[in-house]
Amino acid sequence: MDTPANDYDLFEHEAHGLASTMPALLVEAARIANSLSHGIHGRKRHGPGETFWQFRTYENSDSAHNIDWRRSATTDRLFIREREWEASHTLWLWPDLSPSMSFISHQAKIRKAERAIVLTLAIGELLVRAGERVGLADLMPPSNAHTAPQILARNIATHQDHASFRSFPASRQMKRHSECLLFSDFLMPVKEVTTMIKTLSARGIKGHLVQILDPAEETLPYKGRVLFESMDGKLSVLAGRAQEMREEYQKRLAVHRETIRQTAQNYQFSFMVHHTDRPASEALLALYARLGPSLPGTAGFPAASSTAKTGTNRDSVGKNSKGAGS
Repeated sequence: MDTPANDYDLFEHEAHGLASTMPALLVEAARIANSLSHGIHGRKRHGPGETFWQFRTYENSDSAHNIDWRRSATTDRLFIREREWEASHTLWLWPDLSPSMSFISHQAKIRKAERAIVLTLAIGELLVRAGERVGLADLMPPSNAHTAPQILARNIATHQDHASFRSFPASRQMKRHSECLLFSDFLMPVKEVTTMIKTLSARGIKGHLVQILDPAEETLPYKGRVLFESMDGKLSVLAGRAQEMREEYQKRLAVHRETIRQTAQNYQFSFMVHHTDRPASEALLALYARLGPSLPGTAGFPAASSTAKTGTNRDSVGKNSKGAGS
């Protein structure tokens, strides 16, 4: 199908729509963060600092300089005085706002892009509360100010058409030992994803990938004559019997995902999948738990897409231009 002449106007309209929903998304993110913050253990861990954390029994590997003689004098054992780690950590956030993230099927209530934004703002809220610094890749420098989540939301709303949200973020401003959280469907050619992982890793940056998919992108639940269209209108496929494509589609998606997962594992990145018919809090809690072991000051963490138009003989589905397995 030919690309409509008013495609640009359509995307501009969607951009304004996303900006108008930003206050609601920010409120939703804060609500989710608040609901989780009460059930998450503190982020304290021993390390350099001035604040007392705890006493623990002396071990052979400990320096005698760290023995607390006053505490040790009250018993027949030696004790070490541990201080709380006070160095804040830097985490870069990146929500994918490319056209494919606008997809939503009848099985979901929210677009993938909106869920990516909610998760970005919610994890930003939790991390700032914990004393970490968060930044928006390529757009906002790291900050641990209490207003950082609002600044994140303002930058996303203002720059949602920026090229930074259409392709993976550049790693130039990210310093070694920082971390990058990426929220995307990761349905672009797999080589782009693996190259991004390798590039960040080579710079000493650790990453966490959250693949956000509409449930229909997992199951391809369509039957009969269906017209699949890319979200940018550049590609279309007319299937006479869509159900006959399901098995091959799911195989290709599985191979695509496993390649990304394996590459992430090889470079010590984390990878998780979240579906838009599930509560955002599930993904947030799992992600926060994954961040735990790698961040200074952490202890005791819990374990851890736009338009579908249907007709009697023709189902025109807003489908991704990023092909799984491509």
